[in-house]
Amino acid sequence: MSQPPGPQRPTPTNVGPAPDIDVSVQVTHLAAQSTPERRVFTYVIRIENRSDQTWKLLARHWSIVDAHGHEIQVDGDGVVGEQPVIAPGGTFVYDSFVTVEATPGRMGGHYTMQDAWGTQVRVPVPTFMLDVPGQRTLN
Repeated sequence: MSQPPGPQRPTPTNVGPAPDIDVSVQVTHLAAQSTPERRVFTYVIRIENRSDQTWKLLARHWSIVDAHGHEIQVDGDGVVGEQPVIAPGGTFVYDSFVTVEATPGRMGGHYTMQDAWGTQVRVPVPTFMLDVPGQRTLN
């Protein structure tokens, strides 16, 4: 894993519904960088602010689980070294990578975002699969 688990982040102060922010993910297996013991995936995340408020992405939380059931929790400030501010109608796109020991795996989590008045909310990131295309699973 590229980053060890960090300290627990405070729970957002607003427990109401998340703002109208759409998060989508595209995943690619990097066969040339992978080994049988370490599968490498890159992912591109697109965050689209469909609300009428400006939101700042403060922190991220990931839960990564491999095929053996090993789970890693990753918490950190912002994403890829940034805490982007996304205006109404705006979009922020970034890419990163993850490794797992065994596939298929899965990854999901949430972003902690804050509006101009300091209200913090959790925006879910849909769970996505970390799998090798064409790999057969035997039962």
